[in-house]
Amino acid sequence: MSAGRVLTDMNKEPLYLWCGYPGDSSSEAVTRACVSLLSEDERAHWQAFRFDRHRREYLTTRALVRVALSHYHPLAHEAWRFRTNTYGKPVVDPDCGLHFNLSNSLGLVVCLIAQGIEVGVDAEPIDRAEKIVELAPEVLSPLELSQLEALHSPEKLDRALSLWTLKEAYIKARGAGLSLPLSKISFLFGGVEGIRLELDPCLGTEPGSRWQFCLLEHAGHRIALMAERAAVPELQVWEARPLLAPPTRLAAVGERWFPASTI
Repeated sequence: MSAGRVLTDMNKEPLYLWCGYPGDSSSEAVTRACVSLLSEDERAHWQAFRFDRHRREYLTTRALVRVALSHYHPLAHEAWRFRTNTYGKPVVDPDCGLHFNLSNSLGLVVCLIAQGIEVGVDAEPIDRAEKIVELAPEVLSPLELSQLEALHSPEKLDRALSLWTLKEAYIKARGAGLSLPLSKISFLFGGVEGIRLELDPCLGTEPGSRWQFCLLEHAGHRIALMAERAAVPELQVWEARPLLAPPTRLAAVGERWFPASTI
């Protein structure tokens, strides 16, 4: 796909997952080029970070979303502007039909893009699994905890990491942040669906077919994607390395989509 293509059909378009690496912005030339793309407020925010590793993470996040969006819309990298909703979810301003979501860490930044549908993404370092297990009683639902406690390591660590990323991707796709309590959201493993989403009645109900979600691993991270689609979408994974170089489409990343079809 060439840069500048405008997406038009939300029912046929794939999802696009873009990956950037904060370590790549340690080069002075790359840093200068990326800083030139930022708005005045973003530059002030970037300069305010005390530690260089956090500055690189922030810069990669802000540059990657511009590079990725410009691949699908004829707007220059530096021309993109954003606003946040009531709960802090960023959206393109003005709306151009492209929806996106970001997740960032010191080692990896990801940006998920779709046409006209809500999406959410979360990426967590795999080595954070033990910390997430410690937090499990605070963030998992009783049903999730029951399933988790039936497992032994390393299965327990793997499950906890998947649950955390799925929950984060879901609340980000809903655009409501932590106003949706994590302990009231259940991703239950097993059965013909593989993984299914259940909500506590206090959160209302959603059509069972509203969301498709998947798990994958890349660059030492567990990544969860959430898409407002009734059918499994095609997923394209792109890598911007370094950030402003021509992007590369990656080969299959082994994503697993849920809920699995029962047909």
